[in-house]
Amino acid sequence: MNDRRPTPEEFLERLKEEESSRLAGKLKIFLGMAPGVGKTYTMLESAQKLIRDGVDVVAGCIVTHGRIETEQLMHDIEVIPYKQIAYKDTVLPEFDLDAALLRKPQVVLVDELAHTNVLGSRHEKRWQDVIELINAGIDVYTTLNVQHVESANDIVAQITHVQVKETVPDSVLERANEIELVDLTPDELIQRLKEGKVYVPEHSERALENFFRKGNLIALRELALRATAERVDDQMQKYRRDEFIKEIWPATERILVCIGPHPLSARLVRATKRMAKGLHAEWTAAYVETARTARFSQKDRDRIMRTLRLAERLGAETTILTGEKTSEELVSYARKLNITKIVIGKPAKPRWREILFGSVVDDLIRKSGNIDVYVITGDTSNTEPLAKDMTRDSVNFMHYIYAIATVAAAAAVAKFGFHKLAQENLIMFFLLAVVITALKLGKGPSILCALLSVAVYDFFFIPPYLSFAVSDTQYLITFGVMLLVGLTLSTLTTTIKKQAELSRKRERHTATLYAMTRELASARGKENVARISVRHICEVFGCQAAVVLAKEEGDPVAVPDIDKGYELDAKEIGVAQWVFLNKQVAGVGTSTLPGARALYLPLTGSKGTIGVIGILPSNRARMFDPDEMHLLETFVNQMALAVERAWLGDQAAKRMYTIS
Repeated sequence: MNDRRPTPEEFLERLKEEESSRLAGKLKIFLGMAPGVGKTYTMLESAQKLIRDGVDVVAGCIVTHGRIETEQLMHDIEVIPYKQIAYKDTVLPEFDLDAALLRKPQVVLVDELAHTNVLGSRHEKRWQDVIELINAGIDVYTTLNVQHVESANDIVAQITHVQVKETVPDSVLERANEIELVDLTPDELIQRLKEGKVYVPEHSERALENFFRKGNLIALRELALRATAERVDDQMQKYRRDEFIKEIWPATERILVCIGPHPLSARLVRATKRMAKGLHAEWTAAYVETARTARFSQKDRDRIMRTLRLAERLGAETTILTGEKTSEELVSYARKLNITKIVIGKPAKPRWREILFGSVVDDLIRKSGNIDVYVITGDTSNTEPLAKDMTRDSVNFMHYIYAIATVAAAAAVAKFGFHKLAQENLIMFFLLAVVITALKLGKGPSILCALLSVAVYDFFFIPPYLSFAVSDTQYLITFGVMLLVGLTLSTLTTTIKKQAELSRKRERHTATLYAMTRELASARGKENVARISVRHICEVFGCQAAVVLAKEEGDPVAVPDIDKGYELDAKEIGVAQWVFLNKQVAGVGTSTLPGARALYLPLTGSKGTIGVIGILPSNRARMFDPDEMHLLETFVNQMALAVERAWLGDQAAKRMYTIS
């Protein structure tokens, strides 16, 4: 099953994960579609099995709702007494986190993960108590209804018309070692409700008319099933990664579509969307950047960016890969993501070019193994033709003169050693000239250098001398091989040079992002965090930026005096307001409010949109390169999280000041 050896970096990452997992406790969540499906009952049954196996289990917080069969399962389970917390004119019982930490059992049962703690508790939410228990090395069993999952909150509100206020971040579910689905059919749950096994009779009638309608329960059940399936899939992916398995396990469908500058790439994206919808599959759109594609015209690169944006709007994950061969990068990425189907466009090149220079589709089919490859085409009428020209550096005739001079220098050195060295050694001087020219002057001059080298070698060093005539036909083979080696060296050298430039570029971006993250870690105050972020963004992208942050009541307000900022007039403020309210990118270079001076992106934190950043590029052609746009989004996401962290820190400090 394992078709490659893991790299040292992969081993190191795995060792770190194992060490972190060894020190932390394990989290098991009993997930249900709604109250009354039997989550607490199932959790207590599991606890009884653990006790019979000799495991130290205590109940930190169990809510039985007066159900006799649930209370019976509490026998033989040690219970940590509740902590009594004074709140206003009453005393309320709450889970005693400190007592659980002091007792330090192997497993602690904590019911109702989404519960909001009484004011005066250490943490605002019970899931925060659970995280502290896990970090202390204690295993936790807990219960949760799917409507309390943060990412499902809006969907639940749309289905049931009930806005659930108590939510649990998805990161908590991602941290769970196991999620067990506690399932009932909607009819069975409705029957339990009518029998008074969920709520008292007067509450049951009202619940049946509202939240517990059969249609609501069917939709909630599907959400719970999907959440569990996604978690199981994550576990499978982790196992494949930990065991370094590259074989595809088609437990669920995943689709990868390869896009390029061709106008029909948009059709590929739409066709893949329809395929993914029919298969209920996740899908990803990928563009592979190679040394050749790096020279695409700006028109083609803009088309690639628009196609990536289209894929994102249709619900795809998007990525830009870098490598030497498109097919190899696609297959490697597909195996990493456990992709089951790859969609690619039918080749538009003439057959003779595919025979001479290779075909991405043919290579992909041969290398894909057990991954299905779909080759799609369409009606090419009324489509914008692919730009024939590729952007090249302006022709520098001095480079060609330098190439000629390099050949002359190689000839002079060879002439000096003509009577001392064998002819095969003389050839090396000319090949060295080709390599130097390719490294310093580019592909065109290096090709000229290769051709001139063959001609000069023939004219000066092959009898009859000072003539292009050849006395021995075997020298023709020498010339052919020399020319072929020279051209190959030229192509390989220029390709490696471009790959190195791409790698250095990505390394600089990574270093800048790391420096920004390190500086933000010690920054205080949301305005200061915004200024630091803007400074780094402006340095990397060569632009001006303006930040708009939200007030506590939710209205955005411009942050004043930001370095390298630009003035926001009424029109620009209106665009920023729209972005803030709709949580979508807008402005110049987009199809939404394109008349704006700048590009506006929402600053989205873990709790929602907290502001907007405007980017006014000095070089629009460079700014809206697909790779640059994805990098910009990475910087903006990092900035949003840092601003949110600083904001929450400011609020906590104010509360502490008020209390003191």
